[in-house]
Amino acid sequence: MDFFGVLTMLGGLALFLYGMETMGKGLEKLSGGRLERILEKLTSNPIKAVLLGAGVTAIIQSSSATTVMVVGFVNSGIMKLTQAVGIIMGANIGTTVTSWLLSLTGIESGNFFVQLLKPTSFSPVLALIGVCFIMFSKKEKKKDAGTIMIGFAILMTGMETMSGAVKPLANVPEFTGILTMFSNPVLGMIAGAVLTAIIQSSSASVGILQALCATGAVNFSTALPIIMGQNIGTCVTAMLSGIGASKNAKRAALVHLYFNIIGTVIFMIVFYTINAVVHFSFLDTAASAMGIAVIHSSFNIAATIMLLPFGSGLVKLACLTIPEEKKEAPVQNQEKDAFRLLDQRFLDTPAFAVEQCRQTTIQMAKLARECFFTAVDLLHGYDDEKAARVEALENLVDRYEDELGTYMVKLGGKNLSKSDSHTVSLLLHCIGDFERISDHGMNLKDSAKEMKEKEMQFSSKAEKELGIFFDAVKEILNLSIDAFETNNTDEAARVEPLEEVIDDINTVVKANHIRRLQKGKCTIEQGFVLSDISMNLERVSDHCSNIAVSVIEIDRDGFDTHGYLDNLKRDGDPHFAAMVEQYRGKYMLPV
Repeated sequence: MDFFGVLTMLGGLALFLYGMETMGKGLEKLSGGRLERILEKLTSNPIKAVLLGAGVTAIIQSSSATTVMVVGFVNSGIMKLTQAVGIIMGANIGTTVTSWLLSLTGIESGNFFVQLLKPTSFSPVLALIGVCFIMFSKKEKKKDAGTIMIGFAILMTGMETMSGAVKPLANVPEFTGILTMFSNPVLGMIAGAVLTAIIQSSSASVGILQALCATGAVNFSTALPIIMGQNIGTCVTAMLSGIGASKNAKRAALVHLYFNIIGTVIFMIVFYTINAVVHFSFLDTAASAMGIAVIHSSFNIAATIMLLPFGSGLVKLACLTIPEEKKEAPVQNQEKDAFRLLDQRFLDTPAFAVEQCRQTTIQMAKLARECFFTAVDLLHGYDDEKAARVEALENLVDRYEDELGTYMVKLGGKNLSKSDSHTVSLLLHCIGDFERISDHGMNLKDSAKEMKEKEMQFSSKAEKELGIFFDAVKEILNLSIDAFETNNTDEAARVEPLEEVIDDINTVVKANHIRRLQKGKCTIEQGFVLSDISMNLERVSDHCSNIAVSVIEIDRDGFDTHGYLDNLKRDGDPHFAAMVEQYRGKYMLPV
């Protein structure tokens, strides 16, 4: 092979790896995080786990991606370590689908329809359709499908280029001498493991081996131990992903490693022991792309069948390798566990990361509501324990805003679908409102503390008015958070009418206080506290309005809060007016 032949081979390899990456990313984006959510809700049935792991990996074309995702699930507490075992085994089976697709390059026949199955025949057609989808379609799903088609076409083109470039190597004695060296089981296994560890993809390394088969110089005696090593080398990605993770996440990565090592060792001992007695003649024949695919699938299926019943044993082995520290106490700190869903590993699958952000924001919203409601209770009767709870919740909500904001900035740099971009925009708008709601809860706590220290008490009329005010604000807060959680625009549409009524209640409460002040029925000091309380209640309703409008506007593919509110009130929507009157009747202040 001359210099230009080497360049052609490297170019083919580059196209092959890029095509695999492009196709995998397109498949992940098209799935919209659904595959990951299916994995997340997995049952404890090990057979289902294996089938699911195999299915998901076959679709996204990467056992490394599936295994890293599982490590993230375990690290986040979404999945138990015992559940992860089946998925990891299934991922090893699913990744063999790629080798079967690549084996199509070896089809030889004069039949027209059989020739159509060759990648050189249908890849150009797929590439053309993919380009048309990307250039002329306005639907995002079609664009994603086009990306997958182009990725597959590039993958197959790279495979053909590599195969064509390495064919002359069959006549190079030095090349065949190196391959003969790898027929030694141990050396072949090490070579396969090292190659796969470097490119971090068993599918890619198997594809390279299949391309070398085009030379006719690769025997099955050489290919078999290399394939065994490739299964071990692919564990590197998960092991790297486990760095800095929880102990259970590291154990999940170890389960992947132990499964492949134990399966490989047992297979090689049994196979070569039998071969010493009954020599397998096929070992001396030239390997084909189809033969590589058969060996790859057969080994992973056999290893799974053999080791699945001993899944708990693999877990125990991983636990022995990374034992619990004797002095380590179980995590009881809510703040420490709160952000486990925002795992950095999920950023590699943006659609799923967006869903994790949404779930975390829902947790934040509920904590902000609890903070506010607990603060309102303090105004009815101050309690030091409840006051401490309000402070702790407010601090935790602040942390949520920081963690979510930082994570979503990173997520914004990823290739998000239009729907996911809308969701991130909604979340970024709402986390500030939730944080401010908890701040207003803290302000109410301070007012309650001041009333206790100064032995202050409102008049019975002021107490009744505040009671109605509290009820209205509690309802608007529940409405807005429920609308946000369920993305319910109908429920969100009920928020603004109630917010308008709350504005009126705030005005009347302040006016009534001034009248009582003029009649000498309350003091100026009480007035300051009452003004602070009513202001915080009214501000909470404003934030609820922001949240509800965000839900509505994102659904409409826009984000003009002021424009929406101006149009709503200026146009005199009869439905809006009817809801306002309904809430006025419900929250009517005593005369």
